[in-house]
Amino acid sequence: MAQYTRVSRSVGLISLRNPPVNALSAVVRQGVVDTVERALSDPDVKSVVICGQNGIFCGGADIKEFGSDISGPPLVPMIHAIEAADKPVVAAIEGLALGGGLELALGCHYRIAHSKAKLGLPEVSLGLLPAAGGTQRLPRLIGIPAALDLITTGRHVTAAEALSLGIVDQVTDQDTVDAAVKFALSVAEQPLHARRISTHLCPRPLDLDALFEGAMQKVRQTAHGAIAPVACVQAVRAAASLPYSQGMEREQELMATLFTSGQARALQYCFFAQRAVGRWSMPSGACWNTSKPGHIRKAAVIGLGTMGRGITVALVQTGLSVVAVETQEKQLMEAKQAISGMLERGAKRRGVAPVLDLVSYSCNLHAVADADLVIEAVFEEMALKEKIFQQLSAVCKPGTFLCTNTSALDIDHLASQTRRPEMVVGMHFFAPAHVMKLLEVVYGPRSSPQAVATAMQLGKKMGKVSVAVGNCRGFVGNRMLKPYMEQAFFLLEEGATPELVDRALEEFGFAMGLFRMSDLSGLDVGWRVRKGDGLVQPGMARVQQGRRYSPLGDLLCEQGRFGQKTGRGWYQYDKPGSRVARPDPWLHSFLEEYRARYGLVARRIDHQEVLERCLYALINEGFRILEDGIAAGPEDIDSIYVFGYGWPRHRGGPMFYAGMVGLEKVLERLEHYQQAHPDVPYLQPCSLLRKLVASGSPPIHRWKEVIKKVHSQL
Repeated sequence: MAQYTRVSRSVGLISLRNPPVNALSAVVRQGVVDTVERALSDPDVKSVVICGQNGIFCGGADIKEFGSDISGPPLVPMIHAIEAADKPVVAAIEGLALGGGLELALGCHYRIAHSKAKLGLPEVSLGLLPAAGGTQRLPRLIGIPAALDLITTGRHVTAAEALSLGIVDQVTDQDTVDAAVKFALSVAEQPLHARRISTHLCPRPLDLDALFEGAMQKVRQTAHGAIAPVACVQAVRAAASLPYSQGMEREQELMATLFTSGQARALQYCFFAQRAVGRWSMPSGACWNTSKPGHIRKAAVIGLGTMGRGITVALVQTGLSVVAVETQEKQLMEAKQAISGMLERGAKRRGVAPVLDLVSYSCNLHAVADADLVIEAVFEEMALKEKIFQQLSAVCKPGTFLCTNTSALDIDHLASQTRRPEMVVGMHFFAPAHVMKLLEVVYGPRSSPQAVATAMQLGKKMGKVSVAVGNCRGFVGNRMLKPYMEQAFFLLEEGATPELVDRALEEFGFAMGLFRMSDLSGLDVGWRVRKGDGLVQPGMARVQQGRRYSPLGDLLCEQGRFGQKTGRGWYQYDKPGSRVARPDPWLHSFLEEYRARYGLVARRIDHQEVLERCLYALINEGFRILEDGIAAGPEDIDSIYVFGYGWPRHRGGPMFYAGMVGLEKVLERLEHYQQAHPDVPYLQPCSLLRKLVASGSPPIHRWKEVIKKVHSQL
């Protein structure tokens, strides 16, 4: 709704009210139409201020309305009526002015923002474009290059940047509504024609064609197949080349195409999935709204390699006091220097002072004795982690939460090394830990709800998308990654090249193909894991533990080809540490010799087979994870893959993608490949997938009904 009052005798004050962000629902839009008409028809009102209640102007459209028939007054005529008003209308922007909220503000004649406000047009992140005049007014107001930047990226700007760009007229540290009312009084009798942005001519740079060609090339490179950024460029081009009314028609045409697209559905699913994972539950019945987190004042990190350093920075940036422990003096000094540098660079980016005094360093494990939460981030070796958890059990106070950053090892086994297994959970960060958004919070059968709640809340404070998952080898992300990677290896054996596999995956939307990513991460990481699993044997057999196995990665590692760090891996690089991957003739010859050695005949492999074998194997393992109860629902898996493994957001996540492709097709292709490769057991379609198909392939939001039946039968 929208509330109306008259203040300072001649200012009509319209307050948007729709908690939590005053979204422009049908009721709010109707309220705005009614109150604007009331203010304009009141002869005692000389000017109008529009604000939002509870310190937020407006977070934009009500996304919950997207999947239904939209009722109430349309947004575009409502904003046009405000702009056409014969009395000055001032937007008092506090908190947020995003999407339709900023478009509403652009329809006002003046904009006053609080210094802490954030403004932006993030529709592109939902697979859409600003369709209430945003692509037409913003370029007219701030110029084409700046408008393209904001609209195609969806990034938020501070009030200070908005002022420098010309989006707002004034920034205040005081009460924004008071400032806007005073401003409205001062402009009450001034002419308004020049304040109506739709009447402005769009500034046209001399190199207009080159500008748009460059912008289009840039978004195609960064969008990885997403169509919304491309449509945004097209809409802004309409602003530059057409009269306002025709530009609006073009904006509406482009929006109509996007609104019903599969990509928009996928991106909006991601939006809701990200929120759904915060409402976690455990098999015991404990859940997010019944479990109280512990209070964390001081945290500790043990092991200051790459992961430990990133975790330390992430903790410090939340304002926690952190003790960082590394037993090797030389590594401790290197880590201290690296962490200080990361904190200083991060503070500079955010425009704040670095908080170096929140970190203390020690070589002694006893320094963590008074910590409320400890995160172990040492080398991925069970014996070493066992020893540390035994020591932590003796050193730490009884209420300390004991967390491990292991990426695959048994949480319950580590918990058994302590006197209080209920305080142990996994906090699996992704490198670089202070940058990557995902945090897998792993609970074992003895983990307490309070321990899970504490880790989840801490992840939220660090700005992570935290997902609670059960304990198994590899948890969710790495467990699914294993069949995905194995299929890629098998494709190389059968005739593919790393370039072909990577090209197929990158055209699908991954920022980096599997083999380029392997070179970046380091081939030796997986080699070490396979050695630990007893898979690396003399003679490099292609059958291990009764199933097909590819020793290709092991053979490369034996040659010292660990990827970018050595300048050679699946690709070649100009020098160790270089990032530019080039096809390697040596690798191609090696693959030919390997096939000849094992009697394998190379065949033609197309992109479709690459996608089906790699992605459907990964998806099939996802269904097994749901069947096993390791993940509570498909949203958990999809959030993990979007935020931690580079799955393209406009594809929704692996489980969403399976639903879009059609569960029947996924099942049929898995059966086809399982018959062709009977020595690969994980290609056998999961029984949950079969049950979903037998149930008529319900939409993804109804999968949990079938999953519950499977669990009750078990």
